[in-house]
Amino acid sequence: MPKTICIIGAFDTKGEDHAFLRDEIRKRGHRAVTINIGVFGSTTLFPVDYEADEVARAGGFNLAELRSAREKATAMKAFDEAAPKLVLRLFGEQKLDGIIGMGGSGGSAIIASAMRALPIGVPKVLVSTVASGDVSFYVRGKDITMIPSIVDVAGLNRVSRLVYARAAGAICGMAETEIPASAQDRPIITASMFGNTTDCVNRCAKILSEKGFEVLIFHATGTGGRAMETLIADGLVEAVLDITTTEWADELCGGVFSAGPDRLDAPGMRAVPHLIAPGCVDMANFGPPSSVPAKYRESKRLLYEWNPSVTLMRTNTEENRQMGEIFARKANAAQGPVAFLIPLRGVSMLDGDGQPFCDRAANQAMFEAIRQNLRPGIPFVEVDRNINDPEFAAQAVEWIIQLIQQAKKADGPH
Repeated sequence: MPKTICIIGAFDTKGEDHAFLRDEIRKRGHRAVTINIGVFGSTTLFPVDYEADEVARAGGFNLAELRSAREKATAMKAFDEAAPKLVLRLFGEQKLDGIIGMGGSGGSAIIASAMRALPIGVPKVLVSTVASGDVSFYVRGKDITMIPSIVDVAGLNRVSRLVYARAAGAICGMAETEIPASAQDRPIITASMFGNTTDCVNRCAKILSEKGFEVLIFHATGTGGRAMETLIADGLVEAVLDITTTEWADELCGGVFSAGPDRLDAPGMRAVPHLIAPGCVDMANFGPPSSVPAKYRESKRLLYEWNPSVTLMRTNTEENRQMGEIFARKANAAQGPVAFLIPLRGVSMLDGDGQPFCDRAANQAMFEAIRQNLRPGIPFVEVDRNINDPEFAAQAVEWIIQLIQQAKKADGPH
């Protein structure tokens, strides 16, 4: 059955490239819907379904004004806001089954922004000049397949034809593939995990699986946290067992595993039951010891070489206090059931009694900041155990199920 593939790109400067891509998709028997994000012109090489003026209008902008300003940065910012709205509208109208785009760094940013507006599972392919580098800025937790363009997206040649044809095959193959339904699908609980909270999360996952849930575990390395938040925002999650919130330590300290300032937002915005534990907030992550910022080395911060590629820095009292305030603020904004579960005997394996990162004063600064800033009605439960003790995992399971039941009661009978 023919599928509708959306082609998005700057047709004013890359019309020849997209014409070839369109032909390749149509050769495979599929329909092509084209969206032009070229601010200063278009192409006559193929019919354009949605010109730049319509893209701009979708975001509340006027293309003529953007053109007259002659400020590329302003125009790109406008299209970065507008393109996702148009693409999401088309998806809601069932006018696309997959999306593909091609561009340089600027065009890729707009195209990726449009792709991120679509739910996980909608095929997304981006041929880009930046695809061989760090693409976390473009992907941000979505299932975008990025293909290096090898040469610039600037006309057809022996290499570009090869890359574009394979990309067309990729998006068509993705769109053609039917996902088999399963009668065994169970309600999804997402959980955040790190090496230092593995025992706890594995115990929770085992118990919850026995109770009929499917537990999806995300490694709290920045990309993992963003991917989990994305899945929650897409409405695919029953509840969130946020055992490992360490990515906030990296956000505050400039570590390598930050998930950004939106971490902890999605559950509250979607009214999804959310159990929060301060797992591994005792550590910020860096690369080899030489990569730790000089300000930390010079101030003699406590460092622990986890392996040759990962150096952990113990967070201090002030950093823990700041995290506590942030966590409370995130929970206060939640529209669904939320609770805190606090391990008094250590927030990680390294923070256990007598372990290298054991610092009860720093931990207590965070716990008190949460308690003092939390709005009334949000449970704040202290457990006199380490986060990896079986008793803590058992309480975590009890609380997440209680929050789920609370959410169902609030929904009322269906």
